[in-house]
Parts: sequence; structure tokens; C-alpha cells
Amino acid sequence: MWRYDGLPAAYYRDWLRVADEEAYHFTLIHAHLQTMGWRYGDFPGHDGLWTMCEKTKDDVVARMALVPRTLEARGLDATPLIQAKLRRVNTPDALRAVEILDIILRDEIGHVAIGNRWYAWLCARDGLDALAHYRVLYRRHEAPRLKPPFNLEARARAGFSDAELQALQQPA
Repeated sequence: MWRYDGLPAAYYRDWLRVADEEAYHFTLIHAHLQTMGWRYGDFPGHDGLWTMCEKTKDDVVARMALVPRTLEARGLDATPLIQAKLRRVNTPDALRAVEILDIILRDEIGHVAIGNRWYAWLCARDGLDALAHYRVLYRRHEAPRLKPPFNLEARARAGFSDAELQALQQPA
């Protein structure tokens, strides 16, 4: 949150809210895992988000483009698929996980929206075409390839433009 100085106070308030909600998500997941005899960290994970944070540490525009708008937005796409698999399992633990994912999805739409808002603001401030510059940053920082299925409804609620949503649906 404090890596980039000199931004409007609203920027810092937004990311403080995101941090608070992410801590809440951790609490929900950790508590649920404990009911099943597990702890957070018992399962392998990936470090894609952390890797991208490292790659964009010196460029706030790249950070906004590639962390919330790319990697966190992938969570908007993946969550409904994960929930569908859990519903098929149809155990109390799986159904509780679906409920937790509902909360996380709701909040993540807001997090991606914050990333979208600040990416657009930064591009406007710097005189950049947001859509064209995103493509530059995506290639420069070797962001993961975006592939369907896309949760277009959630992405629209998170502030992706019609042009961005249409671009997602074009063959790569």
C-alpha cells in the first residue's frame, strides 16, 4: 500500500480496505480448514501474485494493470468453476466452502474495481491510452496468458469496459 508515494489519499484508503478484506478472507479459509483438521499452508500453492508484485514493484501503473486487473481478475473467472465442482461434491464441508467463496467473490469484484479505477486514473494522469498501454505492460512483464472461460458479468461489475470485455473474447 505504501510502496507508491504521492498518490491521492483515496488510493491509500482503497488499498487499506482491500487489505482488511483480504485478512477477513484468510480468517474464513483458515477457520474452515481447521474444522477439517487442516491448517492454512498445508497444501501447495502458487506464487504468481507475489511474482507479479515483484516484477511491478517500481511501476504503479504496471502494478494496477497486472495485479488486480489481471491476476485477481482471474479469480473472478475461476471462482464459479471451483464452486460448481464443490457443489457436485455436495458435502457440508464443500457447501461451506461454496459459501466462503461467495463472500470472497463479492469482495474480489470490489478489489478488481479498485484496481480498474486506479489504473484508469493513472493512465489519464500520464496521458496513456489504457487499453493500448495494458497490452504493452502485459508483454513487458510477461503476464500469464488470459484464457477462457471468463466471468464477463463479474468483470463488468468490476469496471472492465465493453472494449476490454470484447477483446477478451477475441482469439489470441
